[in-house]
Amino acid sequence: MKPTGYFTHRAFTRHEMGAGHPECPQRLGAIEDRLLITGLGDALERREPTPASMSELELAHDRLYIASLRGLTDELREEVVAGGPTHLALDPDTSINVHSWEAALLAAGAALNATDAVIAGELENAFCAVRPPGHHACRGKAMGFCLFNNVALAAKYALDRHGLKRVAIIDFDVHHGNGTEDIVAGDERILMCSFYQHPFYPEWPHASAPNLVNLPVPAYTKGMDVRELIDATWLPRLEAHRPEMIFISAGFDAHREDDLGQLGLVEQDYAWITEQLKAVARRHAQGRIVSVLEGGYNLSALARSVEAHLRVLAGV
Repeated sequence: MKPTGYFTHRAFTRHEMGAGHPECPQRLGAIEDRLLITGLGDALERREPTPASMSELELAHDRLYIASLRGLTDELREEVVAGGPTHLALDPDTSINVHSWEAALLAAGAALNATDAVIAGELENAFCAVRPPGHHACRGKAMGFCLFNNVALAAKYALDRHGLKRVAIIDFDVHHGNGTEDIVAGDERILMCSFYQHPFYPEWPHASAPNLVNLPVPAYTKGMDVRELIDATWLPRLEAHRPEMIFISAGFDAHREDDLGQLGLVEQDYAWITEQLKAVARRHAQGRIVSVLEGGYNLSALARSVEAHLRVLAGV
């Protein structure tokens, strides 16, 4: 059996959005500590990503948006040298520092590199422990801690650069992946399935398109209720779509210990969801899965949930 890839880079910890921000470098440190303590890291094939190119980013993002983000980074770097502010706010929740551009390119690159390796048969599947996350990033706008939409980009890349015919995106973050929806709505090659707390951030007019399976759930919904919804809605649609590859926006902030949401999932729920997706991938996609980290802000719950997710992916 081929190994599960684990894509990460030290540059991800240099991106930060200010003291006290929940999307902090310590998130990746908590995951690394858990992999070390449990020994799970020994079962994974660790790889360092390369940055996404501009032409690759344009598969999911407007050229002017990419250029503006690069230009803002250059301006910020000049201001820092002159003794000015160290951060630039893009919206009330999202800031950049001088390292954010590099981190965002590498986060997108990790999803693309993982896609290459899984399709080439070098890896069974892969998990990308990246920052910044991506699923709120729209085609032409950063928001919700996100700069580039790593998962939407990887899905488009698998279709347009590798010639796959059908893929699926699964999003189990507590927040709705509005950016992913913005990029993929109406593209019948991509089936997007998600559940998320509602009403909640972002207050977004949800798209209605045949390729979207949205499951808004109220606060305090527990894991068993989510499992029933997935069994009744996601799985039949996935079987009908027959994806040749599955991409996961793996947010773990629906955990009951995470203060940024009010849902009631636990590690066993993430393991169960991963088992269902792995079974679909075995039937239709030669087992091909690329999972990319999104949310998860209680450090202990995040680390334990990622461990549960990875144990299923790696079969250990």
